[in-house]
Amino acid sequence: MKVGIGYSQEQDAFTAGKKGAEDAIKKGTVSRPDCAFAFCSAKVDPDDFFMGVQSVIGDKTPITGGSAIGVITNNELSYEGFATAVAVIESDRLRFQVTVVDGLDKSEKLAGKRLAETITDRTEGSALLILYDSIKIPATEGSPPVLNASMPLISGLEQGLQANIPVWGAGLVRDYDFIHPIRQFCGTYVDSQSVVGVLFSGLFTPYFRIMHGCSPLDGVYHKVTKIEGSTLYELDGKPVVEMIDDLYGNQDWRHRYPVDLLTIGVNYGKKFEEPEEAMYVNRLITGALPDGSGISIFEPDLEYGSEIQFMLRDSSRMIDSARENASELMDQIKADGKKAAFGLYIDCAGRAAGFSNMTREEAREIMDVLSQHQTPLLGFYSGVEIAPFLQKSRGLDWTGVLLVLAE
Repeated sequence: MKVGIGYSQEQDAFTAGKKGAEDAIKKGTVSRPDCAFAFCSAKVDPDDFFMGVQSVIGDKTPITGGSAIGVITNNELSYEGFATAVAVIESDRLRFQVTVVDGLDKSEKLAGKRLAETITDRTEGSALLILYDSIKIPATEGSPPVLNASMPLISGLEQGLQANIPVWGAGLVRDYDFIHPIRQFCGTYVDSQSVVGVLFSGLFTPYFRIMHGCSPLDGVYHKVTKIEGSTLYELDGKPVVEMIDDLYGNQDWRHRYPVDLLTIGVNYGKKFEEPEEAMYVNRLITGALPDGSGISIFEPDLEYGSEIQFMLRDSSRMIDSARENASELMDQIKADGKKAAFGLYIDCAGRAAGFSNMTREEAREIMDVLSQHQTPLLGFYSGVEIAPFLQKSRGLDWTGVLLVLAE
């Protein structure tokens, strides 16, 4: 497998795409591009950027990716300015099947089922990467966004697949305020409100780790007593907004989209033992409702009676988790007698140092480890991260997912 990574801060979007693709081909000594991944930050026109990449690799090679808050490579990390990144892959051992369905905003579950129906190569050992539009309706002043949920999407996908194919993926976002519509690279064209699937099959093995970084605020569990979809109104019979007011000591958090520092966590481990970070699934609070009656969370997977904890981002633990998990993963690949060929890092945008008020980027740990192992890396900042967790693929928040393809 040959993989090249290109990075650019060119202001002209077409030039950025062209330069990124050219650099990727040169660095990877790629002579026959079989597949490309490309991501661009909010200031870059995604349509022109896509055309720039396509002008180099041709209109027959599928390009997947799209809008992102920022990008990550072995040597560069940026969520400011005109950051873009391109990965170009050539392989005789790895096959790529790219499929697309639209209408995500009409029904996430139906979109998942329809995508599954388009996947024809279901050989054992295959792996599926999905990229979807996170924003159903962008945020407006005073109102949080309406989001496309990963839970029904994955449910529909697994129902349609009816095969043991692990699923990784991401919900794409373009900016922290959720005000800009997403543009997705759908193989040979650009669109929105779609789900793009990339099925990997052939002589390879996928390895992955989930990076965490949130800790329980205290040992208290709260029971959900009023919820509708992704809108949470009450915990323990009390208004959740007033409870969060008390935690912050003010109401300033109500005007942040998304809310920083605090998340909602569900413990899938043992309840009254020492908390295991890796057993939590966290939910981003996208904001308070304009009338203060409740909060919006990223996924509609909580229900009446669910037990949750308030979680705080733990900056030092986040960095330690990234370094330890990436190192263990690469050591495992080597111990298995395999060679890491390509790393894809899907990183929650909330983990960026500029958003989390940290002095060091946790993604730097991923960059350092994969560079030490001479493994090409492409990463991007996302809204939702998807990975297998407790034998089931799930949408995650406040996590980083490192997926490494090994020969």
